[in-house]
Amino acid sequence: MAASISGKSPRFKIILGSSSPARREILADMGYEFTVMSADIDERAIRMEEPEQLVKALAEAKAEAIKQKLQGDSAPDSDQPALMITSDQVMVSKGIIRERPRSAEAAREFIKGYSDDRAFAVNFVLVTNLSTGATKGGWDIPEIKFQHIPDEFIDTVVNQGDMTCVAGGLKLTHPSVQPFIKELVGTVDSVRGLPRELTEKLIGELLQEE
Repeated sequence: MAASISGKSPRFKIILGSSSPARREILADMGYEFTVMSADIDERAIRMEEPEQLVKALAEAKAEAIKQKLQGDSAPDSDQPALMITSDQVMVSKGIIRERPRSAEAAREFIKGYSDDRAFAVNFVLVTNLSTGATKGGWDIPEIKFQHIPDEFIDTVVNQGDMTCVAGGLKLTHPSVQPFIKELVGTVDSVRGLPRELTEKLIGELLQEE
């Protein structure tokens, strides 16, 4: 799959190492042309106690897996820089890392924990220059403050299922969730999994080293 957005990436190619529709949409909205590749790693096999280190390790593992796929005939042309973007996100609530819930009960527990409380969306973005091997990475951590979330709403969301299949167990940008968000300290794109400002910064830093 590729997105054809005019004008912003004629000097280099971009590979987005993610199957996330939200990340694809954000990168396309940023004006970049890119190709999508999925890392297909076992994320549950990578464990870290600190959320910042976990998302960093996962983004790095995705990058390594995609580099292996790109070897041989699929390797980028040497006459044009090729940048790969990989990222990961977990939610942190009450000091506990919340990844994608494995069951409806886990999703219900996650959402109940947000009610009248706050959570942090811990993102790490890694940009790799496939032509030189150089990398730039960084974190972005928005804070989400919640109103009371009624049990009836939680039951409805969990039963539907499609709103809980994300890190943290709740699609925070869905219109039905907005009334329960008291304040967002950060940006919507970061909550969705690809912080625009950080991604632009990392791309720019790598290109300056060319």
